[in-house]
Amino acid sequence: MTDQITAEETTEDQTDEIQPEAQPEQVDTAQGDAETFPREYVEDLRKENGKYRQRAQQADELATRLHSALVAATGRLADPSDLPFDEAHLSDPDTLTAAVDALVTAKPHLASRKPFGDIGQGARPASDGFNLAGLLRSTAG
Repeated sequence: MTDQITAEETTEDQTDEIQPEAQPEQVDTAQGDAETFPREYVEDLRKENGKYRQRAQQADELATRLHSALVAATGRLADPSDLPFDEAHLSDPDTLTAAVDALVTAKPHLASRKPFGDIGQGARPASDGFNLAGLLRSTAG
């Protein structure tokens, strides 16, 4: 009978050893909560991130305006917004010129139609009288 009691005691000792191992798991979950950040710190980080997003958005808007101004400066397109924005156009003028050339070649109706030269309109120098030969000479050249 003493052998049976000893066996029962050893099983009780084994169950006691299992229970303390379960307790550290509960402590681990409590430590996980201790690693969270305070609410104020998280709000400050979110505000800072929001400021950076606003700056980035403003930079994108300024880059788009600069692109439109550079396209308008070429004078080759009627509407500068016809050429889609590309960041490479801002840093390399040759790329911008090539893109405008390609667009005008593919879609000639987007080219600027600004007249140049003497088209017979506007202010003319005053003359003493009408001279048909002088008029023909001025428009022929």
